[in-house]
Amino acid sequence: MAYKQIVLCICRGSEAVIMGLHTLWNCYLFFSAKAPPHFLTLVILTAISVLSLNMFLPSLSNISHEFGTAYWIVSLSVSGYLGISAVLQIIMGPLSDRWGRRPILLVGMAIFSVASVGCWIAPNIGVFLVCRMLQGAVIAGMALSRAVIRDMAPPHEAARMMGYVAMVMALAPMLGPVLGGVIDQAFGWRMTFLVFALLGVAVFVVAWIDLGETNVRPSETFFKQFKTYPELFGSGLFWGHVLCQSFSVGAFYVFLAGAPLVGEVIFGLTPTQVGIGMGTITGGFVVGNYFTGRFVLRYSLGTMMVAGRTITVLGVGAGLSLISLSYMHPVILFGSVIFIGVGNGLTLPASNSGAMSVRPDLAGSASGLSGAFVVAVGSFLTFLTGAVLTQATGAFVLMFILMVVSVLGLISALYVRAVEPLVR
Repeated sequence: MAYKQIVLCICRGSEAVIMGLHTLWNCYLFFSAKAPPHFLTLVILTAISVLSLNMFLPSLSNISHEFGTAYWIVSLSVSGYLGISAVLQIIMGPLSDRWGRRPILLVGMAIFSVASVGCWIAPNIGVFLVCRMLQGAVIAGMALSRAVIRDMAPPHEAARMMGYVAMVMALAPMLGPVLGGVIDQAFGWRMTFLVFALLGVAVFVVAWIDLGETNVRPSETFFKQFKTYPELFGSGLFWGHVLCQSFSVGAFYVFLAGAPLVGEVIFGLTPTQVGIGMGTITGGFVVGNYFTGRFVLRYSLGTMMVAGRTITVLGVGAGLSLISLSYMHPVILFGSVIFIGVGNGLTLPASNSGAMSVRPDLAGSASGLSGAFVVAVGSFLTFLTGAVLTQATGAFVLMFILMVVSVLGLISALYVRAVEPLVR
């Protein structure tokens, strides 16, 4: 008799939970925004994803000192974060194709806000790193905003829109390290993560109010959508775009990982000065995205990618040559990486749009898969940079890694340019 009562209670409890979830889902649908998002909302979603990566970077040395741990362990807050972001994007893409862009974005922002509070109050390096990994959920803002744009526009128009979104939101990575350095010096590094938490809540509210669903053809099941990945794996053009993105963004990650050590230890700069120097790369990014908006409708996506990669190789090559000749000055380092920004501004909008246009009906999955691969490569390059840089060889080794990665990006762009006419 008691057994039957227990089973009955479990059944009734389960039914109540299901009914409650159903009611919550109906309320969510009733109060959801219905119209596609405004331009500014897409900018904000992308910007907070970038801010979460680079705003606290000037504080890496201080975090290492407070927790009494090695610099390379603290650098896991960058490489590990990127690795978690890669895994999440693989899942988020198909989820957004099945359930829509809006709910996945909102859940990502909610997790990011809670995790930021955890980083703010972390008592030791272990808790800090765990919460930092959970912050990776904010990658939904960048990955799925690209899919939203592709839902709303054809390939070249989508590339133009991505260029303008990136140009406006470039203020985030430009000002992020500067703001992070100022906050660190004035209030300590923990205050940066309190700011993250407040920003996460604010972005959640903005997305709730303005971001209507753009995925008008959701897939039948999540697992069926997941099975579409082999179709993307088999496309040479898709992988050409992905490799070009990976090495383009990889150069940015290498610079972010190495600049604090080279700037503070070798050149003797303050965290604020390092933050200002790290912002120069996004000054070039603004310029590159401006030219993308002007010229992407005239030239093929492959041509835009090759132009961007060529500019990057020339700029980084000049910086490496000067440092090889013992001209050691922060202006040479930060000046040469401006060309990485210009090249990325020309390359990434075209490459992102191209990757999602191989199969437009799989835009979410393509965005997730490409974004995951890009972040995985970035995570590896970040870890590699942190592992091999030393006080004696930091500047030269940093520029050498940047040069190798930039050349690989140019090779990938040339492949896309050659294959693109054969596929279209």
